[in-house]
Amino acid sequence: MSDKIREVSVSRQIAAPAETIFNILASPKRHPDFDGSGTVKQSTFGPDRLALGEKFGMKMRIGLPYRIGNTVVEFEEGRRIAWAHFGKHRWRYVLEPTDGATVVTETFDWSGARSPRFIELMGYPKKHPAAMEKSLERLEALVTGSGSGAG
Repeated sequence: MSDKIREVSVSRQIAAPAETIFNILASPKRHPDFDGSGTVKQSTFGPDRLALGEKFGMKMRIGLPYRIGNTVVEFEEGRRIAWAHFGKHRWRYVLEPTDGATVVTETFDWSGARSPRFIELMGYPKKHPAAMEKSLERLEALVTGSGSGAG
């Protein structure tokens, strides 16, 4: 995979304004509410609202519980936010307003990771899209009150 793009993305059209969706994405305390992987448990430190360069921490669980610190590495108000931790891979959300809705694209980008081959050997590029689909479904339920993504 060395010459290939090292990212996977999932998109969903959500019937809500980009600003409403972005406000949830930019709030670390809300991340467990829309996480579709089941690994994000609780915000541990950081601002109420993220901006470029802000640091925030999360309680996580993949088998065993752990804590991780993240830094916002991409930020465009209402349109784009991405964060990375010590491994340097990124979780990115891009919002594109459409007529009466917003297309939200979540991307797992390991192109700048410290150990991209490890990420590939662990199978994350193949595993993450299903969880990303669930995350966007849960995000939609949060902003529309549809309830389809809760649970």
